[in-house]
Amino acid sequence: MKYKGTLIVVKDCNRALKFYSDMFGFQLLQDNDGNMELTNNLYLQELGYWEQFTKRRVIPNSNQSELYFEEPNIEQFVERLEMLYPEIEYVNPLMTHSWGQKVVRFYDLDGNLIEVGTPI
Repeated sequence: MKYKGTLIVVKDCNRALKFYSDMFGFQLLQDNDGNMELTNNLYLQELGYWEQFTKRRVIPNSNQSELYFEEPNIEQFVERLEMLYPEIEYVNPLMTHSWGQKVVRFYDLDGNLIEVGTPI
């Protein structure tokens, strides 16, 4: 068995692709009509397909899992996020943990939790 990556459910793959491209540099590898494969093993699936296939409802902002990224220049990252996506909802603004790592947590445009931290 081989782990292939992480799939997240989104309302609109093209909108999500733009967000992940703008903020993290992801690029489209394959577009299968509502199912996209991006670089770095991230997969996007549109909400309608997910609910049709699984017969389950998606719960945005569920806080059950997160996508984790590291960024040495986190202040610049937050400035870019706020400039490009001023409507972004924060879980916590930029903060520093007791061990010295700076982190910010927020939801993407579809309620998927993201954490960006400085390298440990």
